[in-house]
Amino acid sequence: MSTTSQKHKNFVAEPMGDKPVTDLAGIGEVLGRRMCDQGFDKAYVVLGQYLVLKKNQELFVEWMKDISGANTKQANDCCQCLLEWCNEFLN
Repeated sequence: MSTTSQKHKNFVAEPMGDKPVTDLAGIGEVLGRRMCDQGFDKAYVVLGQYLVLKKNQELFVEWMKDISGANTKQANDCCQCLLEWCNEFLN
């Protein structure tokens, strides 16, 4: 598995609270704007979609690519970030 970014480590290290979508690994300003335009302005809203998709990486990656135009790496980085956050805070 590839090493995680500092952004990823920071996100997974603490409760989600009211963090903006751009705090998620893989989501920068451009993707963040696109996601906000689709109603996904907060990290917890993206987490909700991840959970609705039953933590299925393939479905989540395809959803993220469709909703924001993310590439596969960006979508996978975000998915991995959410998975590790769930493992830390929901189990």
